[in-house]
Amino acid sequence: MKQITNKEYEEFQKYKEDKLYGRVLTPDGLRLICAAENYDPEAIGKRMLEALAKIGRE
Repeated sequence: MKQITNKEYEEFQKYKEDKLYGRVLTPDGLRLICAAENYDPEAIGKRMLEALAKIGRE
């Protein structure tokens, strides 16, 4: 059985926390964002960049 490193374990714990608090973009989440922006690539890109800026401030 393969053993994982401490770094891998820490990354997995971070992923679980992000998933718990809704910080992981799922395919359904992406579909929702695209539908909310009427599948307009510029509007989708703008929303993603705004979200990235918000995450960067936190």
